[in-house]
Amino acid sequence: MTHFAGKAGKILVLSVITTLLLAVSAAAAEDSVAVAVGATTGSSLRLRAEASTASSIVTTLDKSVAVAVLDDSIDGWYKISYDGQSGYVSADYLIIDQDNIFESYGRVNSDGVNVRSGASTDSGVLATVDDGAVVTVTAFQDGWYAVTCQYGTEGYIRSDYLDLTSSNSSASSSSIVATARQYLGTRYVYGGASPSGFDCSGFTMYIYQQHGYSLPHTATGQWQSGLGTKVWSIGALQPGNLVFFNDPARNAGKACSHAGIYIGDGQFIHSSSSRSNGVIISSLTSGYYNTYFVGGIHV
Repeated sequence: MTHFAGKAGKILVLSVITTLLLAVSAAAAEDSVAVAVGATTGSSLRLRAEASTASSIVTTLDKSVAVAVLDDSIDGWYKISYDGQSGYVSADYLIIDQDNIFESYGRVNSDGVNVRSGASTDSGVLATVDDGAVVTVTAFQDGWYAVTCQYGTEGYIRSDYLDLTSSNSSASSSSIVATARQYLGTRYVYGGASPSGFDCSGFTMYIYQQHGYSLPHTATGQWQSGLGTKVWSIGALQPGNLVFFNDPARNAGKACSHAGIYIGDGQFIHSSSSRSNGVIISSLTSGYYNTYFVGGIHV
């Protein structure tokens, strides 16, 4: 009898702990859901860590940008979120959108986020978008954003899964380069497009996919995809740009024979088949790749 009582006691304790953890998680999620949308009215508006002018500055915000309001109950202050950062701004420099119809960009902050037909988790799923994808935000309703996705799907995403931003870029150039560098040393595999092995276009396709872009799995296809703006000189390249090459001995009659990602300082990262090198960093300013450089794409 004592044995069973002990087991029952342990089960009760685990049940209580589980309930508390679920309550904490629910409260945390609730804290990150927007209660309104506002627009900044002052230039270089200071976003502070706490609701005090003595608190440290997290960042500064430009004038007339849309921000998510997370808490409007603090006298003289709003707790807001913008471009992945949260903090407090003076109520004197923020106006609350009254009609909740506006236009901004939003960057998805989690993988596998559902775009729903209505502003509710009970609504049907129209599409799924991944971390880093950018959508156009057109309205706010009960903690949800009305959005238009890259390929025209219109629906709703809950506000805690989307960071309002003024940029329509799915990722900064530095984050694309940082993602690419994570795979240095990954082996070369013909036809490969995963961390178990990449060919050249499989590598660029995979890296850009992590930041919300869809590319075909050929160097020529990527060059001719219509994505972004073409750059024709090495000096005009920016970190994160796609770069393309054409060696007539290797192109099989196609426009490009190789692809990679520019990382700055005249270097690019790519998956090389030469001596089974795999993902390496090479120079663009001299030698083989300088000779056969075609151009780049700035997204």
